[in-house]
Amino acid sequence: MACPTLAPGSAFLTGVLSYVDCQAQALGQGGYQALAASGSVVAVALTGLLTIFVALFGYRMIFGQVPNARDGVVAVVKLGVVLALATSWPAFRTLAYDVVMHGPAELAASIGTPAGLPGTSGGLVARLQGVDNGLAELQILGTGKPDNADEIVGPTTPLTPQQQQEQYRKLQSLQQRPKWDPTRDATMLSQARTLYLTGAIASFASVRLIGGLLLALGPLFALFLLFDNTRGLFEGWVRGVAGAALGALSTAIILGVELAMVEPWLIAILDQRRQNIPTPSVPVEMLVMTLVFALTLLAALVATARVAQGFRMPAAWRTVPSRWAEALRDHSLQPAIAGEQPVAADQRSRAFAVADAVAASQRREASALPPPAAQLSYQGTTQAVARDIPVAAPMPLGQTYRRRTRGRVSAGASRRDRNA
Repeated sequence: MACPTLAPGSAFLTGVLSYVDCQAQALGQGGYQALAASGSVVAVALTGLLTIFVALFGYRMIFGQVPNARDGVVAVVKLGVVLALATSWPAFRTLAYDVVMHGPAELAASIGTPAGLPGTSGGLVARLQGVDNGLAELQILGTGKPDNADEIVGPTTPLTPQQQQEQYRKLQSLQQRPKWDPTRDATMLSQARTLYLTGAIASFASVRLIGGLLLALGPLFALFLLFDNTRGLFEGWVRGVAGAALGALSTAIILGVELAMVEPWLIAILDQRRQNIPTPSVPVEMLVMTLVFALTLLAALVATARVAQGFRMPAAWRTVPSRWAEALRDHSLQPAIAGEQPVAADQRSRAFAVADAVAASQRREASALPPPAAQLSYQGTTQAVARDIPVAAPMPLGQTYRRRTRGRVSAGASRRDRNA
């Protein structure tokens, strides 16, 4: 695809924008086809990564993690998207290339035509070139000398003392009249045209060339969609492509607004200058307008980039690996079923072994001793602890101990009574 070269003396703005647009389209289409071709580095990497992806999926099934219907559908869709973006030019052209290269112009026509913006429905570059031609003509015509102003002329040849005194007296007599500097006006007009060309070309070239470069690298970034750790690179690629498309749309709209304001104003200024009517305020006004729209284009590109950063992959594609890892962890913590080999003793910690030994000893002691009396039930009937040990009948509350019928006599008192 041969792009037109910029010829000296031709329409500068039209030539630069046409060349940039041609190179962006050639870069996006040719670069993609080169990377997606059989035998390329990306094709070999695609084969290897697909093999790894299928192998990991199979290993999960071997370890007992059978994917459910949702996980299986997500994996199949992921493979289909990767293969479509990395190997099929018709699919990639429909999903990405036409959206970036031709979608902004269609959206600009849909938005700008009802608003009456010039150039949005077609012929934007030609209208921009017309404004540049008007600025170049205004530079040649100049702003004109005001009738009530004196022209400031720089020194050309050294003056004699008598000429200096005469010039000083003339300046003293005319010091109340305003001064007009044609050099300053010419400089400001030149700066205004420079800002106009820089804003239009830089904004258009940045979004088109960046979009073409990202489209050319589409097969490579499509591979990063397969795995969770590299999926962020694919998301970043989608954000960049979306930002380039939105940037091209915003550039077309803002340039249309600039044309709607500058074109009629510049036509009126040129009509006055062709009639030799001075326009001393034009340089400042033109410089301010071009500077404002240049900053507006920059702000629009930043805003569209921030909007494109909001893209996120579907939540289901992010949670599938975590669900698989959680299921594998739960499966490994399940108790051993019948027929499985017990866990080796050395694989268990010492604390678990000591706790098991203590629990086993307590179970043996509890099975050897008779049950305590507190565990016996005496709700209406009495059960014997052993056959040869009878169990007393239950006593009413407060009569558990037998009441004494005589007073207590100590042993010393009994001996004194015997000796007496």
